[in-house]
Amino acid sequence: MTIVNPTRSSSEPISDLKIEAQTQAIASQLLAATTEKRSLFAKLRDKFRWDDMLLGWTMENPSLRVQLFRAIDCLPSLATKAQIARHLQEYLSDAAVELPQALKDLLNFTAPDSLPGQVAATTMTTAVETLARKYIAGENLPQMLKSIDRLRNQSMTFTIDVLGEAVITETEAQSYLDRYLELMGQLTTAASNWRSAPDASPVQVSVKLTAFYSQFDPLDVRGSQAKVGDRLRILLRKAQEVGAAVHFDMEQYRYKNATLEVLKPLLLEPEFRDRTDIGITLQAYLRDSYQDLQELISWAKKRGNPITLRLIKGAYWDRETIVARQNHWATPVYNHKSSTDANFERMTALLLTNHEYLHAAIGSHNIRSQAHAIAISQALNIPPQQIEFQVLYGMADNLAIALAQQGHRVRVYCPYGALIPGMAYLIRRLLENTANTSFLRQSLSGQPLEGLLAAPIWGEGDADGNEVLPLPMPASTALVTRIDPAADTDYAIERCRSAATAALTSVKSKLGQTYQPLINGEWVPTTATIQSVNPAHPNEIVGSIGQITIDGAESAISAAQAAFKTWKNTPVATRSAILRRAADLLEARRHELNAWMVFEAGKPLPQADVEVSEAADFCRYYAAEMERLDRETVYDVAGETDRYLYRPKGIVLVISPWNFPLAIPTGMVVAALVTGNCVLLKPAAVTSVIAAKLAEILVDAGIPKGVFQFVPGSGSTVGAHLVKHPHVQAIVFTGSQEVGCEIYASAAILQPGQKHLKRVIAEMGGKNAIVVDESADLDLAVQGVVDSAFGYSGQKCSACSRVVVLASIYEPFIERLVAAAKSLNVGDPIDPSTKVGPVIDTAAQHRIRETIAKGKTTATLALELPSPDSGYFIGPVIFTDVDPQSALAQEEIFGPVLSVMKAEDFDRAIEIANNTNFALTGGLYSRTPSHIDRAKVEFEVGNLYINRTITGAIVARQPFGGYKLSGVGSKAGGPDYLLQFLDPRTVTENIQRQGFAPIEGID
Repeated sequence: MTIVNPTRSSSEPISDLKIEAQTQAIASQLLAATTEKRSLFAKLRDKFRWDDMLLGWTMENPSLRVQLFRAIDCLPSLATKAQIARHLQEYLSDAAVELPQALKDLLNFTAPDSLPGQVAATTMTTAVETLARKYIAGENLPQMLKSIDRLRNQSMTFTIDVLGEAVITETEAQSYLDRYLELMGQLTTAASNWRSAPDASPVQVSVKLTAFYSQFDPLDVRGSQAKVGDRLRILLRKAQEVGAAVHFDMEQYRYKNATLEVLKPLLLEPEFRDRTDIGITLQAYLRDSYQDLQELISWAKKRGNPITLRLIKGAYWDRETIVARQNHWATPVYNHKSSTDANFERMTALLLTNHEYLHAAIGSHNIRSQAHAIAISQALNIPPQQIEFQVLYGMADNLAIALAQQGHRVRVYCPYGALIPGMAYLIRRLLENTANTSFLRQSLSGQPLEGLLAAPIWGEGDADGNEVLPLPMPASTALVTRIDPAADTDYAIERCRSAATAALTSVKSKLGQTYQPLINGEWVPTTATIQSVNPAHPNEIVGSIGQITIDGAESAISAAQAAFKTWKNTPVATRSAILRRAADLLEARRHELNAWMVFEAGKPLPQADVEVSEAADFCRYYAAEMERLDRETVYDVAGETDRYLYRPKGIVLVISPWNFPLAIPTGMVVAALVTGNCVLLKPAAVTSVIAAKLAEILVDAGIPKGVFQFVPGSGSTVGAHLVKHPHVQAIVFTGSQEVGCEIYASAAILQPGQKHLKRVIAEMGGKNAIVVDESADLDLAVQGVVDSAFGYSGQKCSACSRVVVLASIYEPFIERLVAAAKSLNVGDPIDPSTKVGPVIDTAAQHRIRETIAKGKTTATLALELPSPDSGYFIGPVIFTDVDPQSALAQEEIFGPVLSVMKAEDFDRAIEIANNTNFALTGGLYSRTPSHIDRAKVEFEVGNLYINRTITGAIVARQPFGGYKLSGVGSKAGGPDYLLQFLDPRTVTENIQRQGFAPIEGID
């Protein structure tokens, strides 16, 4: 890139060669200036400092690094020295960890509460506190002011970041704002006594937008903009009043676009448009960051008054990569560290050539990166007040001093706050300091000068800056079927939000149409219909659905019998191809299907969107699974062939639920179809329109006449008739325990003319518990419980309806849980801010209200959130001090009602969690290795989730299903599921003829 000096004529560009030569010269000077010259005494002293030894050990031993950082991560949650000692021993005694002798000696105790155990705990906590003080500028105001004085004496200035920005309640969001308002006043008061200031605004604070609104959501940009904007205006007015500058940090990628969309219009408002003491951050490790910078420059030109642009490389690379892989999204960050460095340099050049519109703050610990910025600024004669250089407190201190001594403006980013909220920040700093790609580590490793200071090059696949898909996860064994999963919609992307909005508008215009049964390939008119309504607005008819009669059911059975003769012999490749076409159609119609689920099932968009992904994944996974099963297993011996193979059962009746109206029926239907069976789909009445959309897709995908039939009808008449029908070989049901048991009993009765025993596959719900122990990350645990309990109004069979909390953290957990639930938005799911929508119908609403009324007589009502008067709404309800034996704790509610129970210890917690008739899902929030190991063995659930929500199982990743009274049958989305639709056969042939036989393959 050639740098153009705007003060020169266009014919006088500054060449890359000149910039590179100057960069190398400046970098060499800085590197020499930062080379630490330490006395022998200092070296000997640090050799015996535990904090320095810990860092050194982690650089040399990757497995120790992981376990030690995990131990440090949970330290703030541990209340006693015995707990600390026990956790250290559990983490660092891992077989994969090779301990240095000093650590072996330290951990050589038998009882955590012994004197050696207490010594180990004290030693480690002291070392961690010492490490924290290296990177956190102060835990209180006097400590912070002392750090600021030291920086000012070194001719540096500062920006203050208040730790603890991970807010999950509106109370915490308001507290975050209040802390900044108070801090700015305190700092500017202190600044009035300073003799001189190296900055026009001697006080600067750095803030994160998500901390000003607990429900900040990229899907709800306008709602987030309104909520955050109100608090930002208060902040900016206070800053102007006291004379402080405000800088806005950048966080995870999913918040990046929303952050810019909030800030740009706000800073164009007349009240703030002339403010130049405001800054925004961009992260160079993002593939679209260069485009963001170009757009910000255009915006700044329009604004007419410059702001500061802090350019950094980014601190969440590992997290962004993991999130992309888990969600099968394009990777937003560059794959190679060298590409980030290269992008940083080209962004530096672009930023500095537009210095009159955006003042530059170059944030890096890489001497090469800083030298490159200095070289360009010198070539362009940039005024000193339009560029500054930034480092993090405790990182690259020598570089900061060297830059300041050379007369450059240096600002130090100073985290401020207590150790507990600062632990996540400390871990990030430790990871950065010990990473192999860190410039700081490379400079300590003795790497040659030319390598350290060489110009960065683009890594393979990164040069064009385009987004790339993550690599697929490898299969662990030959028996594991892997698919290319459908990617959920990333609503952080504007075009995805626009597509969703357009689909909602389009579908709304189509409400009220009539949908008919599909029998033998024809859409059959019926006399009787029922109406499906919007649970948020019951007067709004989503559609009318034709209802078959007993005669219609018999016609469907006859058509299925005829079609089965051909379909069972249709090659698996042909059947699988139809399923894959169905998957493609599901994804092509994703936004439309999402909209139908919003209107008919009352699902907020993100809850609907994952259903489309799951439905498509079922199609592709079962297609691949059947291809795996469609191979004869050979058990031959000399003179005899022995083959093991499968045949389809025949006619399968699918009775689908309303709570997952697309994903679950798709999975049940396509599993039966791909195995060669003919299927009758009887949907839940309240979500029959969505089931009709699935029927349309299967027809469009090429399902032959009679092979699949859509048979909506009365459960008590048509449903009961089909369950008992002698020509139905298998019944697949998802729903309540009561109905499931009735089906199971009816199917067991041999009917006249029936020549088989019916297979029943039934998933019948749960009473799911999450256990939270004293070592849990409460931010994670509270948010996970809230999401698991109140997502889709608690109407998931996997939803959390009980949480068992250890006594030592019971009260603080309850306080945050109630505040977090109170912060949820309850309302129409068409509103992107809604987190809790309606329950499905008036019967469910009445039943749940009765349960709540009874619960008030036996437990403490901690929260009953109000909800809209119209529609079938019930706000989140939390009961505490719940008796584990009570109906509230034992009976499935299927609504937004959560019971909280106290356990004295972990043994009792597991006992309470297991004490139900169900065994579907369960969760554990813990950072205690032994508790995690025990839960894996002792927690009686089909799906156990550790340190994450307990809903949202993904096909081929978390096959779903339970036992006890949660159901019968193998896990959906797992390697055993298709076997339920097949009858295994063994075929043996004696191949001897008069004493001779083929000998191929016989040794």
